Amino acid sequence: MDEQLATQIKAGAHKTWASGNFDDIAQLIWSVGAGLVDRIGVEAGEDVLDIAAGTGNAAIPAAERGAKVIASDLTPELFVAGRANAEEAGVELEWVEADAESLPFDDASFDVVLSTFGIMFAPRHEVAAAEAVRVLRPGGRFGFCCWKPDGRIGQFFQTIGKHMPPPPEGFVPPPAWGTREHVEELFDGLGVTLEFQDDAVDQHFDSPEHALELFSEKFGPMVMARAALEPQGKWEALQADLLDMYRSNAEPKGGGVAMTAEYLTTIGTKSG
Repeated sequence: MDEQLATQIKAGAHKTWASGNFDDIAQLIWSVGAGLVDRIGVEAGEDVLDIAAGTGNAAIPAAERGAKVIASDLTPELFVAGRANAEEAGVELEWVEADAESLPFDDASFDVVLSTFGIMFAPRHEVAAAEAVRVLRPGGRFGFCCWKPDGRIGQFFQTIGKHMPPPPEGFVPPPAWGTREHVEELFDGLGVTLEFQDDAVDQHFDSPEHALELFSEKFGPMVMARAALEPQGKWEALQADLLDMYRSNAEPKGGGVAMTAEYLTTIGTKSG
């Protein structure tokens, strides 16, 4: 993928993630960020970068451990909710607008680099991977959580894709980051060692219908899909397909339903 096309895709991504209310969706995955911080062993005083930090679900737990944290994202509109979340948690961190493919930080600036379901949306996966390693100090660690293509969120994006225009030639779907083979290829030759863990998070809703309503109103990709499809009379067909998917995945729990979302955790260490 050439740089011009990547720039166009990122402009669309900025608009997409700025729409809706991502922080309400982020609450469904908030525990993943804290779990990643625990898994990678973030320590007080370490310099930590969260790539595509959203509203802080990994950055804030890292700051709670006493780390010096920069939360970066291509969509600074998300920082309003992120700062409110940080204030509520009683921590301070820096919020920086940044492109995962061109991070505005010097080489070897961080002890830890994190991303929960964020770096995977950079259009040129290999460029984002190289940037994450570039800003990491020798001996530093990175941890990325990425949706699996055959998991529920992967199915969710595939379902949306069936109703939307095809992606440009050379586009690699974000959930490719959820496969070990793809990640190994991305980091081959970058001087890192990798380990993987298959993980999942349960997301809780009142009902499948509630899940559909929440994502239709709050989740940027769905908000944009509705804007494109509703004038064509095609929105209801997408909703019907998604509702079928939700119903097939939902398990009764606590007076509502729980749906499991599978992801891959990649932990990397940069050679010293």
